[in-house]
Amino acid sequence: MSVPYGRMIDEAAAAVRSRLGGRRPAVAITLGSGLGDLAGRLAEPVRIPYADIPHFPLPAVVGHAGELVAGTLAGKTVLAQSGRFHLYEGHSAETSTLAVRVWAALGVSTLILTNAAGGIRRGFGAGTVMLIADHINLSFRNPLFGAVLAGEERFPDMSDPYDSGLRALAREVARRERIALAEGVYVQLLGPSYETPAEIRMLRRFGADAVGMSTVVEVVAARARGIRCLGFSAITNAAAGILPAPLDHAEVMEHAERVASDLGTIIEGVVAGL
Repeated sequence: MSVPYGRMIDEAAAAVRSRLGGRRPAVAITLGSGLGDLAGRLAEPVRIPYADIPHFPLPAVVGHAGELVAGTLAGKTVLAQSGRFHLYEGHSAETSTLAVRVWAALGVSTLILTNAAGGIRRGFGAGTVMLIADHINLSFRNPLFGAVLAGEERFPDMSDPYDSGLRALAREVARRERIALAEGVYVQLLGPSYETPAEIRMLRRFGADAVGMSTVVEVVAARARGIRCLGFSAITNAAAGILPAPLDHAEVMEHAERVASDLGTIIEGVVAGL
């Protein structure tokens, strides 16, 4: 018999809690493809392999380390998730958002999410950092489908999914550090294939500025738990049809790693200002 989902959350949270040495994290950071080096900013890190956390699958995507790093950033206890669980790996929406629900069980009140994305808006070239103002869910998955879990809202308000106060703080940090910060709408597709030029034209008409294969379902689950969210896309390439060049995951990784330093500086400043 399969383990009930609520028990999976409790068991995973208990395993992580046992490794934290009494520290209580208020902030969690989800690191996207090629952005795992941000975990290196944490002081006094405790590294917890996913193999040691019950019910956490091991990532099978290059650029996702498959470990949780707990440590101190800007004087606050932070959890950094280095490796998320993508829908395109065959995971259900429940599994893809298991980590978010574990963070809620541990008392996390702020979730910062990052991803590598394709730029749809013209001018969003490789190296652009985009603050996510809103999103469109075209993954056709919703982690709240089914029975209501204890502690979750059935119909969470999504009028401000990426907290306006946190976005203002991020813009302030970027100005202070003289880091160019764009802002736009992110759309999540199921993947794993990249989009066709025709699909990109459709997404532009829908109002999307960047496209990727993660983040949105995690934000939905977080908002149902009352967690404030902040999201960033590292634009690693122009989306299909915008430039006459094929898309390549290795290139995505290379550009994400170049953006990681600026993104890490913004995130550290946001955590300091919480």
